[in-house]
Amino acid sequence: MPNAQHFCLHGLLLSALACCAGAATGQQSPAQVTVTATRDPVDKSYRKMLAGMDRFERDRALAPNATLRFELLPRLPTTRLDGITLRVVGDTMALPVAVAPDHTFTLERDGEALRQDAALVASSKTSTLTWRAQVRSPSVPPGMRRLGDLRLECLVGVQAGLVSNNANVFAWLGALLTDPDRVCASPDGNYLLFADRPLFGATLRDGARTEQLPFAMLYAGGTQTSDTLPFCDCQVLLDRSYYAPLWDRRWSDDTLVQFDYMDDPPGAAGTVAVADTHRDTERMRAALGPAAVVRFDSGYQVWRYRYPRLTPKPSANGKPDDAEFVVLFGPDGLARKARLTDPL
Repeated sequence: MPNAQHFCLHGLLLSALACCAGAATGQQSPAQVTVTATRDPVDKSYRKMLAGMDRFERDRALAPNATLRFELLPRLPTTRLDGITLRVVGDTMALPVAVAPDHTFTLERDGEALRQDAALVASSKTSTLTWRAQVRSPSVPPGMRRLGDLRLECLVGVQAGLVSNNANVFAWLGALLTDPDRVCASPDGNYLLFADRPLFGATLRDGARTEQLPFAMLYAGGTQTSDTLPFCDCQVLLDRSYYAPLWDRRWSDDTLVQFDYMDDPPGAAGTVAVADTHRDTERMRAALGPAAVVRFDSGYQVWRYRYPRLTPKPSANGKPDDAEFVVLFGPDGLARKARLTDPL
């Protein structure tokens, strides 16, 4: 039966926009581990990166028509990707690597570089960059990613040793963070992915089946603090970061992940506008109390409230799975849009 919080939530939404309900992903919220240890956060092992390329060929069945590139991403607010150069450097050799305008690149196979156990060296200073594999299948609609591509990105990225951090203290985690088959096939692996723009939500679409990614799979789990953020690849990309259920084979490789970006208007991907009477943070807090809040350097913030489902749904651990009311506030403190994972 609806409770008082149901009615209070219902009054916050404009009746002119319908609430599009999606089921929150039934997987257990993954433990939030997003780092791994490497010999250097920027210089990458040429040998490992070739191993990642080999892994791409070995597991092409995940994305039969896809191409592989590697991608540079910023790690600090001061990072400037334009103009960065790359070289494969060994004891007695150096090979330039062309970087495309979108900050992606490919690697050539060079026997001498392999024999010298060369490194891929960037012109940017240590700790200013992070790296990812980029696997893209043709014909994927704009604003979406294909799950098989993301699965292969994870395998290649971990095999190539791309995920980086600044602290050797995490080295003891060992194979949990460096074994591709453990990282990419387990909900505890948590390979962090990045959208092209700041995210408000994401929806899985596999034929007629759809589910919204829960709050716990966005923004590096929504648990980062000022103390932990420097050890996360998401340090300046927190609002673009998300997890996907790479491990869950109930979702086919052809599943599409559809993104709802922060700058998309209400109504997209089932989002709704918030009534003017409750549109600022003070009135929202007065109506519903404190929320789980993630704040971004841009001034935007996302609030998450939980409420009981009208029809209980067990999660992966067998416990009742609450629905979510999630609100996006702009730098001015006014709500831009909201979403519900269960109808009121």
